[in-house]
Amino acid sequence: MKYGINDKPPLTPFLLYGLQWWVVALPSLVIMGVVTARLHSAEAAVQIWYMQKLFAIVGLATTIQVLAGHRLPLVIGPASTLLVGLIVSLGTGMDAAYTAIFFGGAVMSVAGFSGIFVKLRFFFTPRIVAVVLILIAFTLSPTILRLIVGDGSGAFPLCFALLMVLALVVINYKLRGAAKSLTVLIGMAGGALVYCLFKGFPEGGYAFAKAADLPWGMRFVFEPGTLLAFVFCFLALVINDLGSIEAVGHMLEAETMDKRIRRGMGVTGIANMASGWFGVIGPVDYSMSAGVIAATGCASRFTLVPAGIGLAVCGFFPELVMLLVAIPGPVMGALLLYLMATQLSNGLAMLVKKNSITDFTSGVIVGLPLMIGLIIAFAPVAVFNAFPEMLRPVVSNGFVMGTLAVILFEHGVFKNACCAPKGLL
Repeated sequence: MKYGINDKPPLTPFLLYGLQWWVVALPSLVIMGVVTARLHSAEAAVQIWYMQKLFAIVGLATTIQVLAGHRLPLVIGPASTLLVGLIVSLGTGMDAAYTAIFFGGAVMSVAGFSGIFVKLRFFFTPRIVAVVLILIAFTLSPTILRLIVGDGSGAFPLCFALLMVLALVVINYKLRGAAKSLTVLIGMAGGALVYCLFKGFPEGGYAFAKAADLPWGMRFVFEPGTLLAFVFCFLALVINDLGSIEAVGHMLEAETMDKRIRRGMGVTGIANMASGWFGVIGPVDYSMSAGVIAATGCASRFTLVPAGIGLAVCGFFPELVMLLVAIPGPVMGALLLYLMATQLSNGLAMLVKKNSITDFTSGVIVGLPLMIGLIIAFAPVAVFNAFPEMLRPVVSNGFVMGTLAVILFEHGVFKNACCAPKGLL
């Protein structure tokens, strides 16, 4: 490593590495943020305001984490598992969903600072973690499809999205070193330009609503079914956050890892509380940070400070956010498809690396929860109307049902039936 965790590079490298982390964090933040903003409203002013709040919270959370939280070079962004929960909660209302995120963040913060997660690392076996990663990709498939095809008129959006994903795969394969981190950013800018050349550029003149005219946050609405559904969403978020901290910490041979885990997960919980309060999707540490560090040779946590400040500052410039909100739906869908494909790849690689499927029974532990999640994700909404209202957010959520199934199989039904790999974390 050119720079260690606590090294402070000279000014020029410091700013350049900070710019690189900003570029790495931007695509996922924009993609997940725009997709979530469009769940709330079709009005550009509402979407822009949503993105402004999201940029500010993620930027501040990044800065606090590297200075006072886990103090590791980890990029932060919206949690895809919470997007799954928000999509399913459309029927019960977004206020109920953000209430669940607020209280989920509060519980996570208390559990994090108290050290509970340090003691529970053995629970997250490779099979459970891999299935959770794959389930997120599977259960977001209907959302990706809706982004790409829109109202279903014409074959062009689907053909364009598939060709764009293929181009992203080729670009990522050809690029070397730190340049790989630019793949999604290149796809975002190039894909939007090419799509608009074919279908026309959006009309200008977006109206920027005054902050006073839009809600700053959510109203507390307690919906038992929604709260229960988000319990499992936060279970996946905990796995993601804990895994990311562990991966980078062990890679850099960081000292006092237990302390870093306690502080890091506690701060992530506080960040989710703030997100729920202001009515935006909550953040999580991203595991891709290890790859960026390996490619650049810079592990200095201080280089993420200008990146975090830069993200927060973006929240005060609605004109910049407007350009991001205007990205066409098929482009966003193609980018999300590519990102979920990489997540699916990570999940499959984990199964292979940890030798998690060794016989028929271990294959069932992985395969059946995935099929359950996929079927529920594509099931018609009318199917779930027969269930009690309190249970609908749970039984209609493919991710939650799949997670429940793999936990039940791994630690219950098939606990002693096959080779159970040791805890991952």
